[in-house]
Amino acid sequence: MPNFSIPLSGLTAESTALSTIANNLANQNTTGYKDKVVLFSDLFYQNLGSTGSGNPIQVGAGTAVGSLPSQFTQGSVAATGVPTDVAIQGSGFFAVQQAGVVSYTRAGDFSVDANNFLVTSQGQQVLGYPAVNGVVNTGGGVAPLQLGAGTVSPPTATTNVALTTNLNASATVGTTFSTPITVYDSLGASHVLTYTYTNTGPGAWGYSVTIPAADVGKTGNPVVVTSGTLTFNSSGNLTSPATNVTGVAVTGLADGAANMSFTWQLYNGTTSLLTQVAGPSSTSASNQNGAGSGALVNFSIGSDGTITGSFSNGKTQALGQVALASFASNDGLQLVGNTDYAPTLASGQAVVGAPGTGGRGALSGGALELSNVDIATEFANLIVAQRGFEADAKAVTTFDQITQDTIALKQ
Repeated sequence: MPNFSIPLSGLTAESTALSTIANNLANQNTTGYKDKVVLFSDLFYQNLGSTGSGNPIQVGAGTAVGSLPSQFTQGSVAATGVPTDVAIQGSGFFAVQQAGVVSYTRAGDFSVDANNFLVTSQGQQVLGYPAVNGVVNTGGGVAPLQLGAGTVSPPTATTNVALTTNLNASATVGTTFSTPITVYDSLGASHVLTYTYTNTGPGAWGYSVTIPAADVGKTGNPVVVTSGTLTFNSSGNLTSPATNVTGVAVTGLADGAANMSFTWQLYNGTTSLLTQVAGPSSTSASNQNGAGSGALVNFSIGSDGTITGSFSNGKTQALGQVALASFASNDGLQLVGNTDYAPTLASGQAVVGAPGTGGRGALSGGALELSNVDIATEFANLIVAQRGFEADAKAVTTFDQITQDTIALKQ
C-alpha cells in the first residue's frame, strides 16, 4: 500500500521553504538582515533485501529540513549622513547589551539616548572601549559607550605664539605698528596681547608686548609683558634675535589662573616670520596653541571604530572606540529577533576586539549595511518550492486514488 507519510514529509518541508522565502522577502529592507536558505535532507531507509550481487534494496521514507543557515554575505552599504549610523564591511558583529544580557547584531542604526549612551533602536547599549582624556585603551574590557552633548573638552593654556609680520622698511624713526593676538590661560579665559613695534632707525625696531592692566589685577595703562629690539639685514631678514623668544611670562592673572609662560616663535625652521621690506606694515597670519573649554558639536566614526568628537573650541578628541565580535562558526549563532544573535555551543564564545584586527571587518561611519536578500533569487526559489509542493500534493492525491481503487476491488 502507498505510504502517505512520504509525500506528507515533502509537503511539510516545502511549506517550511515557502515560509522561509516569505520571511526573506518580508525582511528585504531590514537593516543588517541576512538571507536564510532551506537545505533538505532525506530520511531513513527501509531495507527490503539485496540483489544477487549483494547490493542493498532500499526504499526511502521521505524528506525533512536538514538545516536553515543564514548567508553571511556582505550586504550593500548605503550612505545616510547620520553620524550615529555604522556599517560593517567584512566579518564581525556589534556587541550590545540590555539588562545585563549581551547579544550581537549587524544592524548599525544607532542613536544617542537621554543619558548620552550610544544605543540601538531597541534601547540596547553599544559596547566598546571608552576613552579617558582622549586616549582609548583597547587592552581593557568593553563597556557601554557614552558620548553626547555633555562631553566637554578642557581648556589648554597657550605655550606658543607665532606672528607672520612685515614691518615697513620705509618707515621713519618713531613710526609704530601694533597687532593683537588672543591667548588663553589655564582656566580657558582669553586675554588679548598687543605686539607694538617702533622704528628706531634703518633696519632697527623696538618691540613691546602688553596686556590690559585689568587682566593682571591692576589699573591704568596696559602692563608690559616683555620688550626688546629687532635687527634686520639689507635683505629684510631678521638677524637679531637669532632664536625664538622663550619664557615670555604673564603673572598675577586676576582670574586666579596659573602664571602663563609661552614662546614667541620668530622662526619657522631657518626662515624668519618677521621681515622688513618696503610696503605697509601688516600681519598676514597669527597662530597660538591655546584654547578655551569647548562643548561637543558633533562626532564621526572612523574605519577602525574610533569615535572622534569635534568641539566648539576647535579641538578634536577621541570619545571611544566601537568594538566588534567574531565567532568560530557564524552558522552556529541563534537568531533571537530584532536582527540580534545569541551565541551557542556550536558558534563558540564571542571574541571581542577592535575593527580591522583578528580578521574583523572595517566600519563605515554615516552608513548602514542593507539586507543581502536578492529578490530575483527569492522569486526563483519561490517557484521551485511551489512546484515541489504541488508535486508532493499530486503524490498524495495519487496515493489516495490507489487506496480507493484497492478498496473497490471487493466489489
